[in-house]
Parts: sequence; structure tokens; C-alpha cells
Amino acid sequence: MEILYFTYYYFLHVIRINSIYEIVFAGIINSSDLPFRYILFVVLITVVVIWLILSQTRILIKTRKLLKEKEEALYLIANQKYALEQKDKDMTDSLIYAQRIQEALLPSEKYFREHFRDSFILFKPKDIVSGDFYWIGGKDDKVFVVAADCTGHGVPGALMSMIGLELIEKTINEENVEVPSKILGVLNKALEKTFSREKNIGTIIRDGMDVGLCVIDKERKKIEYAGAFFPLYIIRDNRLLEVKADKLIIGMNPDGAEYTDHEIDIMEDDIIYLFSDGYVDQFGGSENKKFMYRRFRYLLLTIHRFPVNDQKAILEENIKTWIGKNEQVDDILVIGFRPL
Repeated sequence: MEILYFTYYYFLHVIRINSIYEIVFAGIINSSDLPFRYILFVVLITVVVIWLILSQTRILIKTRKLLKEKEEALYLIANQKYALEQKDKDMTDSLIYAQRIQEALLPSEKYFREHFRDSFILFKPKDIVSGDFYWIGGKDDKVFVVAADCTGHGVPGALMSMIGLELIEKTINEENVEVPSKILGVLNKALEKTFSREKNIGTIIRDGMDVGLCVIDKERKKIEYAGAFFPLYIIRDNRLLEVKADKLIIGMNPDGAEYTDHEIDIMEDDIIYLFSDGYVDQFGGSENKKFMYRRFRYLLLTIHRFPVNDQKAILEENIKTWIGKNEQVDDILVIGFRPL
């Protein structure tokens, strides 16, 4: 191979191959000596063949170099892809384990039905774990039902929900606070203390939660309700009654403004709905708009007489159809129950 390269560069740079071509062609055309013309022709063919071989060799070497570089790049990409897939798997496995912990802390639908036979819980986290949470507990002759939506979703929201669950249970069962507005007030102060601005100088902390809390007294056939941004829906005689909430986020009410208590008589056929804003804020439909409260109220009025399991199935299928190819934008929580 070195001899070929030497010959190539010798003809090209020393003897000047263009001049050789001219000499050879002139000799072939003008010479009357046939053997000499034959020799010149062979020389010409040899030079051309050598030039082609050397050119193709250079191209082949360059191609092999490029292929090797591409193979190395593909190998590197494959390794990076594997590493990312492994990290994603590890993260997903961790979230699934966290989901099991969260589900263990949340009341089951079976436990919920020990207090209210006709009830359902539609709970659809956006990112495996949820910033929405709910709680139910009995004390004396009263049953406490809470629906809450913490700031964010996924892991940050789930961490907030764990804090919220602990604070609610402690407030009701240990501190013996039973008035809904007072419970929300205690929660507000506790979250303000937990996320003290003094501990986080230089950072902006805006962690809070929206809460709907009702206390059902079956003996007196009364329901007390207080809400932070979450209204309460009661459907009675094919009419939907809305109990409005205060626009004061729990944990972001530094002045300690009091929440409003509502007391309502309940009747045998009443059905109550507590929910987060995930259902109504979901984008979808033919115009890719939010579902909105108006559609949600109409849907509840349409299905409220159905068995609770059917209501849950319809709500779940309806929001699935509404979302279509969109992504779920927030955690979804809807609780329905007949208090009597």
C-alpha cells in the first residue's frame, strides 16, 4: 500500500500527472511503432487504475472512520438512553411505593361506607401520587368528612397532603375542635407555623390548601359546613343547592380571618357532593376548553338518582371522554354520599 501511495504522489507531484497524460496520449496517437503505442497504452491504463484504487482507498478509509465515529456515538446514546430509562424506572418505582403509602393513609371506600352506606369516592391522581386528599372520622354522634386540595400535585402535593391529614386528625381527635370554621382556623395557623416565613428568608413560600369540611349529625339531621374555596353541593328534590365557601386559602390567611359556618337541615333523600377543582378545570371536549362548574352541576343533577357505583362509573367515563388525547392537568377528587 505504501508503494502505491508513493507512486501516486510521485506521478502527481513530481512528474506532474497531467503532463504524463499529454505525453502518453500524444505518443499513442502520433507513434507509428505499434509495440511502443501498446506500452504507452498499458502505462496509461496502469496510471488510471492506480489513481482509481488510491482514490477509492481514501474514500474507504474516510468512510470507515465516519462509520466508527457513528458507532461510537450510537453506543454513547444507547448507554445514555439506558441510564435515563433506569432512572425513570427507579423514580416510577419510588412513586408507586409512595402511592401505596398514601393509599394506606387515606380512608378506603369500604371504610367510608361504614359511615355512609350509599357513598363513592372518585380519586384520580395526575402523577401517581396526589395533592388531593380526603378524610373521614366519627366522634360521638358526629361524622367528619374532609376533601382537600394542596398546592401542586405529584410529590410536592403528596407531601403537603400527608401534613394536612396529620393536622386534621390531630385537630379533631386530640384537640377536640368540632366546629368546622374553628377546625379550618386551626389548620390555617398550623400551616402558617409549619411553613414559617422566618425559616425561609430569601425564598417565596406559597404553600396552602383548599378545603371543604362538613360535620354530619345524624341524630339531629343537621350538617355543618365550612369551606376554603370548596363549595358544597346538596341535591334535593331534583334541585341543586350550593353552599358557598370563603375565598381564604388555608395556610395563606396570615390575618387569621374567620371562616364561615353554615348549618343546613338534611332530609332522607339528600345526596351530598364534596370535590376538588380538578374535575371542573380539566381541558377537553370539541373546543378544548375547561369542563367548568356549569357542566359539572348539570351532570350531577342528571345522575344523582342512580346507584352510587353507577354515579362513580359515569363520572369517571365522562371525564375520560372529555380529556380525550389531552393530558390530565390536575388531581381529581369527587366524593358523593347520602348522609341519612
